Amino acid sequence: MTLYRADPKHGVAWITGGSSGIGRSLAKDLAAQGYVVAVTALDDDPIDTLVVETAQMPGHVTAYPCDVTDEKRMARTVAAIEKDLGPIVLAVFNAGSYIATAGEDLTVRGFRQSFDVNYFGIINGLVPVIERMRVRARGHIVLVGSVTAYFGWPTTAAYGGTKAAINILAESLKYDFDKMNVRIQVINPGFVDTPLTEKNLLPMPGLMPVNRASRRMARGIKSGGFEVTFPWRLCWGLKLLRILPRPFCRWVISTATRWKARPLNFDRKPPSE
Repeated sequence: MTLYRADPKHGVAWITGGSSGIGRSLAKDLAAQGYVVAVTALDDDPIDTLVVETAQMPGHVTAYPCDVTDEKRMARTVAAIEKDLGPIVLAVFNAGSYIATAGEDLTVRGFRQSFDVNYFGIINGLVPVIERMRVRARGHIVLVGSVTAYFGWPTTAAYGGTKAAINILAESLKYDFDKMNVRIQVINPGFVDTPLTEKNLLPMPGLMPVNRASRRMARGIKSGGFEVTFPWRLCWGLKLLRILPRPFCRWVISTATRWKARPLNFDRKPPSE
């Protein structure tokens, strides 16, 4: 049996983190393909303008605001989308946040917030939507990771940790999802010019415009391969680097990011005893 691949004729595409950046651009791409697209972002994020921008496309966008860290509300959002628009056949879990994590300035809050949004924000939507896909015996799940999942980079102890966890999540679930006729993919983009990467303190080789990146995502979703990664020169170079000895890998990353020359910052006061 050929594993299911989503089609706009079959139902709805749902995107989390769709108010800006790559999620917003992907919503337009999917609407252009004819999907009815349910977009979820925080209540005060500007989804209404996206609805207007896609009004004349073959498909269209409908806003379903929700905080992905709210487990119960995410379940209600899934139920509302299916009640209003029809079955969710494609779920793209894209919501994410980046908190720079330097070794001399660690906070528990930064790690917890990163995992709450980037990892558990997926789980909170995946659990209710997969139950419906399981009953229908078909579905298509897309998890947005990052090339920072391949190995440790400076400042990405929290962010990269969540993206590595997302890759393991996808690999682990694939065994059973295949039996359920639910396709799962993980998308590991390189550096994309979005509000998220504006916070990045590192050099960003191969930085891609957001519309180009979303088109690559849309093509990857359509083709259905397990991992989608781009730009290929950067990503395959990193894959090669990953299999080399770790000390050499760390030397390359430290040199490329000029991190060795960066002074430690001890401005933050230690907690009082």
